Amino acid sequence: MKPNQLPSGRRLPMGWRYGLVVIACLLITLLTAPFRDTLELANAVMLFLLVVFLVALKLGRGPAVFAAFLGVALFDFFLVPPHFTFAVSDGVYLITFAVMLAVGLLTTGLTTSLQDETERVRQHERETRGHYELARTLTGAATIAQVEEAVESYAAHQQCRVRCFWLTPARQLDTGDSELLESHLLQMAFNSQQPVRGDADAGTPPLYLPLRAPMGMRGVLAIYPQAISAQDFLAREPLFITLASLLAIAVERLHYVDVARQTEIEINAEKLRSSILAALSHDLRTPLTSLLGMADELAGRPLPEAEREAARLIRDQAGAVHRMMTNLLDMARLQAGKMQLRLEWQLYEDVISTSLQLLKPTLAAHPLTLELAPDLPLLRFDAVLIERVLCNLLENAAKYAPAGSPIRIHAYLEDGFACLAVSDAGPGIDPAHLERLFALFERGEAESSKPGVGLGLGIAKAIAEAHGGSLRLSATPGAGTTACLRLPLGTPPALLTEDEHEPG
Repeated sequence: MKPNQLPSGRRLPMGWRYGLVVIACLLITLLTAPFRDTLELANAVMLFLLVVFLVALKLGRGPAVFAAFLGVALFDFFLVPPHFTFAVSDGVYLITFAVMLAVGLLTTGLTTSLQDETERVRQHERETRGHYELARTLTGAATIAQVEEAVESYAAHQQCRVRCFWLTPARQLDTGDSELLESHLLQMAFNSQQPVRGDADAGTPPLYLPLRAPMGMRGVLAIYPQAISAQDFLAREPLFITLASLLAIAVERLHYVDVARQTEIEINAEKLRSSILAALSHDLRTPLTSLLGMADELAGRPLPEAEREAARLIRDQAGAVHRMMTNLLDMARLQAGKMQLRLEWQLYEDVISTSLQLLKPTLAAHPLTLELAPDLPLLRFDAVLIERVLCNLLENAAKYAPAGSPIRIHAYLEDGFACLAVSDAGPGIDPAHLERLFALFERGEAESSKPGVGLGLGIAKAIAEAHGGSLRLSATPGAGTTACLRLPLGTPPALLTEDEHEPG
């Protein structure tokens, strides 16, 4: 049964309903009039009241009231002596008429009220079932198109037409090709997050409902009434508000399904990339190590200057590729969580000395300035990994600063951290792009002839954070870049002097 649909008798035109009342009352009169001398009048009253009850049940309140009055009149005229006149010879019959009319009207009221309440309950059940079916359909929808189709089908059942207005990637409402007035009303509903009615001068105005989901706005739903009166459209507004809520939740669910799917794809791609990087770097490290050793040995032999220079170049390039492979393998291990820290209490000076020795050829073209605070304590870190961090920072400084420009290494204490800063005098980096450089495969210059794949800073930051510290970049365009490694101080073990040792 469609919404607000009445029982079959109540769908008849009003004239037909009153005509049926007259026929029913006359039929009862014709059946009882021949037996008026032998029939108890109380039984005839019951028959007329039965007609009133049936009319109230099938035809509604108005025809039932008319049946009550018509039944009393026919009962008085044809059955109560003197017959064929409305005059009453016995005053007792007046009480009968009053009781008959009162019972008829009371029966009418009770019957029609009960029937109206029953119809309201059925209507509510139909609405609930419709919402359940819509919710089930929206839950199974896999695309926005399927969601819109389900909403349009529900609205057509409500004798309305709908249109969905979604958000753009910039989180702005896309009003499409709507007219200026409708665009304004749509924006009002979106901004206020409240229902907005259209132009009432155009007949039954459309309704604009914000699609407000638990995590934010998703758009606006426009509902246009078609074969429905303004009164019925207004009465169904709670249904449409529920429709908008279900639609908003369905769209939000699809959004987060897409986010989860994209995240899963990215995770799988990252796992695959890490596996490939680990496999390649592991398989290439052995031949690269051999190549580096042979080139180093060749460069140390007494050869003509040209051959010796070629051997040095081979050694330097092999070393650069070896460090690149080491970075790839380290990043794969860090992402897989398989890198174990070997923490020991050590000094920054030892790591700085080792790093400078390893990068002596790379730093040969830059004058170095080393500033160490006199109160530097022992720090607990993995010497190999922190050495790799410092090597990466020094290599970047030498790579992107012009030859002959100074490089400064400064170790100091600040706010409970031991800081190790590497500064160059290169062209500097735009401060807006500093954080981007810590991402994998990001380089200071997207297209550059300088070797590298953009892993050094990402690995260095991961190692610093694994130690409970951090790595920060600061730069001024045209005035160089500073990379600062910060490690927590901790509580170093107490050192005993010779006098404090117990005698053996």
